Amino acid sequence: MRVAKNFPVVCVGGSAGGLDAYIRLLRQLPVDMGVAIVIVNHVRTFATQLHVILPVYTEMPVELITDRLRIEPNHVFIIPEQRDLHVLDGEFRLKPISKPRGWPDVITVFLRSLTAYWDGKIIAVIVSGYDGDGAAALCGIKEVGGITIAQKLDTARQPDMPESAIASGCIDFILSPEDIAHEIERIAHAVSKDA
Repeated sequence: MRVAKNFPVVCVGGSAGGLDAYIRLLRQLPVDMGVAIVIVNHVRTFATQLHVILPVYTEMPVELITDRLRIEPNHVFIIPEQRDLHVLDGEFRLKPISKPRGWPDVITVFLRSLTAYWDGKIIAVIVSGYDGDGAAALCGIKEVGGITIAQKLDTARQPDMPESAIASGCIDFILSPEDIAHEIERIAHAVSKDA
């Protein structure tokens, strides 16, 4: 059975310094935009605490993703450590991490799954972090009509990840976390008007 998946999903990918960006972003986002926010933090070795920390900064429910959790708008979802994240039939699917050593590519894996299995608008946001996770999937996001955003380098605590995203040549906007929030709101409003 095909489940209706016609609302936008915003993937926010980051790692080192990402917490600052997530907080600044969430503080500016309205709670009723009709989008799902998925924070894909490329942390491999220790348990994430984002689902404990971030509810202070948003009134949206913040949930640690479990297998087969339904993707819902007006929620913030957090990837658990040591897992690759996929989507299928409107649900999250968790798999063992495919790169247990070296830099993980969990953001790239999730974005590619969205391009293949999500019918709604996709917004890919790359914020502060080491390495270049996510960059390899950005052109694919644009090919399916999605929007790509990188954090402005001088606002990122660790600019490697947004720098790699920009170098892909497939970034639509380069913005501060606060302006990223405003752009997401603008896109969400445009999508709801078209629906």
